[in-house]
Amino acid sequence: MSSPFLKQVFNKDRTFRPKRKFEPGTQRFELHKKAQASLNAGLDLKLAVQLPPGEELNDWVAVHVVDFFNRVNLIYGTISDGCTEQSCPVMSGGPKYEYRWQDEQKFRKPTALSAPRYMDLLMDWIEVQINNEDVFPTNVGTPFPKNFLQVVKKILSRLFRVFVHVYIHHFDRIAHMGSEAHVNTCYKHFYYFVREFGLIDTKELEPLKEMTARMCH
Repeated sequence: MSSPFLKQVFNKDRTFRPKRKFEPGTQRFELHKKAQASLNAGLDLKLAVQLPPGEELNDWVAVHVVDFFNRVNLIYGTISDGCTEQSCPVMSGGPKYEYRWQDEQKFRKPTALSAPRYMDLLMDWIEVQINNEDVFPTNVGTPFPKNFLQVVKKILSRLFRVFVHVYIHHFDRIAHMGSEAHVNTCYKHFYYFVREFGLIDTKELEPLKEMTARMCH
């Protein structure tokens, strides 16, 4: 029996915020379908993330970044009513890790914020990046910017922090909803992908190191 959480995560009509879609007929759409087909076929996640022969790395990465943004968004959205200014006054991953927000507009210096405020700013920031044609071009033949992978690394390292916060501070909610296996699968997919292409520094992965060692072989 599927859990209510699973229906929320994979029901395309339920989104925490507007979802970036791939236009049918484009190369990016075909790559997205290829990636989804591998997952639906039950292919080993380590193999599923590998760059298909003949495909461009940046295209493959772009497709996955958008997909991970959508999935992590939905995961956080399902527990967000339990992540409040009162319950999570600081965006953290347990007592050892505190995440401060910094951007080019309002917060030019690393600033301590509540988890929900941090998440809001993070999702807005990522949405701006992936909807920016200069960073994530949608037209075939339009080159990616030279700093594309640099931007991607920042997006993915910040998305990883959402996993850290959700696992450490809201795992009981996930378990209560019967969603543990589904969130774990999303995490493993994310982890294998960033490791395959070296998109997150090992230091950033420390907060979930022990859990990852048990889960991802």
